[in-house]
Amino acid sequence: MTDTATRPWGAGAATGVGSMPGEDARETARTVTGEVGGFPFLPELPARGPGADMVGRSAGMLVDVYAHLQPSGWRVADRPGLDTRRARSWLDEDLDALEEFTQGYTGPLKVQATGPWTLAAALELKGGEAALRDPGACRDLAASLAEGLRAHLAEVRRRVPGAEVVLQLDEPSVTAVLTGRVATASGYRTYRAVDRAVVEGTLRDVIGAAGATGPGGTPVVVHSCAPDVPFALLHRAGAAAVSYDAALLAERRGRAEEEVGEAVEAGLALFAGVVPATADTAAGTPSGAGRMSDPAGSVEGVRTWWRRLGLPPQALAGGVVVTPACGLAGADPEYARRALAHCVRAAGSLARDPE
Repeated sequence: MTDTATRPWGAGAATGVGSMPGEDARETARTVTGEVGGFPFLPELPARGPGADMVGRSAGMLVDVYAHLQPSGWRVADRPGLDTRRARSWLDEDLDALEEFTQGYTGPLKVQATGPWTLAAALELKGGEAALRDPGACRDLAASLAEGLRAHLAEVRRRVPGAEVVLQLDEPSVTAVLTGRVATASGYRTYRAVDRAVVEGTLRDVIGAAGATGPGGTPVVVHSCAPDVPFALLHRAGAAAVSYDAALLAERRGRAEEEVGEAVEAGLALFAGVVPATADTAAGTPSGAGRMSDPAGSVEGVRTWWRRLGLPPQALAGGVVVTPACGLAGADPEYARRALAHCVRAAGSLARDPE
């Protein structure tokens, strides 16, 4: 297994997925740096409206590709307009707030962007169909995203010079892309499944072009809280870690589960989403996993899975980062704060008692 010393986060680490409730960038940055100060992240605040959402925020990062908002969603445009300027303004505001509350900080810092396949599934071409329909458009979009990510990562390092930046690519649609389950504009059909080698190659290109491979590069986490996350494919594409909903992984058995274990043995880290993303979900969890009152119980499923695959217990705390199950945008601010604090306590439990 990979030596955890090569990872910017240490044993017993915890962080958030990305989105947070509310509209106040400064207050949210204060909460994030206060609760997960050992591994803070750049918050996203979709409640502010268009351009602060996952797709719009990343569309604003694109280079020489522009998008504007239509009733059906984000669509490619010929030139930057109000929606592009708004998205960039929201991102600048978030960076200002993060910079303010990370003065003198040294250590891992995570930033998030929509991955190339989820962006291709969500961003419409001029005719109204998704970019996913056109292989050439997918390639152009991925190249533009990679260029934008390079600039974004450089800006984050300029503002927080002591940070060891970790890039998270959000790919909730990657499984649907692989299995041909992304709906067309009419909703009556789905786009053809994209070949696994093409999906893997595009991700590898984006990860590599963003400077995220090789010694001293930026580690990339690929996040998806969808079922059947393709762990092995993502690792082959260059992902240092996969962020996932631990409850969904717990449902996998047999060869699918073994593939995850093999990827972990080959060096893949896991960002285990064990804390419910909303208070309603937390109230409905069974005794043990996910309960906000029991940090050790929240990660018991991770311990059990790790033991079942025969992975060394001493590698558990360094190989797993504890997170909420998904973004916290749907929670109220107080629950979001408590969820992040609970992740820190649960990660501490893994470090103290990996078995």
